[in-house]
Amino acid sequence: MDFSLSPRAQELSDLVADFVDAEIAPREEGYHRDLMARRGTPEMWTEHPLMTELRAKARERGLWNLFLPVEHAGDYARRFGTHGGEGLSNTDYAPLAELMGRATSIAPYAMNCNAPDTGNMEVLLRYGTDEQKTQWLEPLLDGRIRSAFTMTEPGVASSDATNMQATAVVEGDEVVINGRKWWSSGVGHPDCRILVFMGLSDPEADRHHRHTMVLVPLDTPGVKVERLLDTMAMQDEPVGHGEVSFTDVRVPASNILLGEGRAFEIAQGRLGPGRVHHCMRLIGQAEVALELAVKRGLSRTAFGRPLVKLGGNQERIAEARMAIDQARLLVLNAAWKLDVGGPMNALSEVSQIKVVVPNVAQRVIDMAIQLHGGGGLSSDFPLAAMWTNARSLRLADGPDEVHRGVVAKLEIGKHA
Repeated sequence: MDFSLSPRAQELSDLVADFVDAEIAPREEGYHRDLMARRGTPEMWTEHPLMTELRAKARERGLWNLFLPVEHAGDYARRFGTHGGEGLSNTDYAPLAELMGRATSIAPYAMNCNAPDTGNMEVLLRYGTDEQKTQWLEPLLDGRIRSAFTMTEPGVASSDATNMQATAVVEGDEVVINGRKWWSSGVGHPDCRILVFMGLSDPEADRHHRHTMVLVPLDTPGVKVERLLDTMAMQDEPVGHGEVSFTDVRVPASNILLGEGRAFEIAQGRLGPGRVHHCMRLIGQAEVALELAVKRGLSRTAFGRPLVKLGGNQERIAEARMAIDQARLLVLNAAWKLDVGGPMNALSEVSQIKVVVPNVAQRVIDMAIQLHGGGGLSSDFPLAAMWTNARSLRLADGPDEVHRGVVAKLEIGKHA
C-alpha cells in the first residue's frame, strides 16, 4: 500500500494548486461578497461572470473533468479536455479533490468536478446506454448543462433508502412517475436540465430490488420545483437544493438506468467514489481552517500574550494537526480499497470516512472559529460557511448513525 503520488497525479496536483492559488484565492472573497449582495435579487440564481471566466481558464489548462475514473473514461477524457487524455484512479484523484476543497465553493465547479454532477456523470458512464450518454453525459462533460439527484423524500425517514415511496411504474413503453423529493442538489442552477430520479417500481420485490433509477428531463410536464431550501440560512446559490414534485410525469422506458429494480446497485457504485471526493474536499477545508487558526493565534494578543499561548490553544492546534493527518490517511485507504476491488471491497472503509472526516473537519473549523472570536461567525471569514458544510455532510449521503451501523455489522460479521 503506497500513497505516494504517481507522476501524473503529482503533475496534476502542481497544476491544480497553481490554479487555485493564482486564479481563485485572490478573488474568492470578492466573489462571496458579490453573492451576498445579489441575495434577494433576480440575479441570485444566475451564474456569476467569474465562474464563466474560471471555467474557460481551467479548460484551457486541461483541468477539466479530472474526476473521470480511469476504467471508464475512454475517449471522453480526450474529447472533453482532461489533462493527459485519460482518467485517474480514486487514489490519484484524492489529493486533487483536497486541493479543490481549499476553495470548495469555486474550484470544483470551475473544473467541472462538482457534486452532484460528478456522481451523475459517473452513473451515466458506468450504467448508461449509448443513447443516454449521447443525450445527457456528453453535454454534462462539456459543461453545457447541469444535473440534479432526486432521492431523499420529505415524508419518510430517508436514512433508510428502502423507505422511498415516490413511484416509477412502467406502463408499456413509458415510466409514470409520482411523488415528492427534497434536498435535490443542483436543481436550483439555471442550467439544470436532467434529474436522476429514484422511485418505487415493484413493492412486491425484495427490499433492495423494489426501486428503479430513471432519467427525467427537468422540463417534462408534471415536474415542478416547489421551492429552494436553505441549509442553516445558507442557500448555496446558484446551485441550490430543492423540493421537487412529480405529478403523472411520463418519460420513455428507455430512460431507465441499467434496468428495473436496480437502483440500489447503481447507488452503491455511485456513492463510494463520491464519498471519497466529499471527504477529501473536507480535508482541504480543514487544512484552511487550521492555517487560519494558527495565523489568527499568532497575530492577536490577549492578556499580554499571543492567543496561541493561551487556554490550551497549542494543544488544540496539535490535536487538529494529528486529526487531519489521520483522516487523510483513512480516506486514502478507502480510495485504494475502491481501486483494487471496487465498491464491495470498501464498504466498511467508505462508511468509516463518511463518519470520521466530517466530524474531524467540524471540530477543526469550530476551533478556528473560537480563535477568531465574533469574526469567526461572520461572513468576513469563510469559517461559518465551512462549518455549515461540514455539519451538513454528516447527514448527506447517509447520517453518521447509518454508517456506524454498516461498520459494526461488517466487523461483527467477521466473527459471527
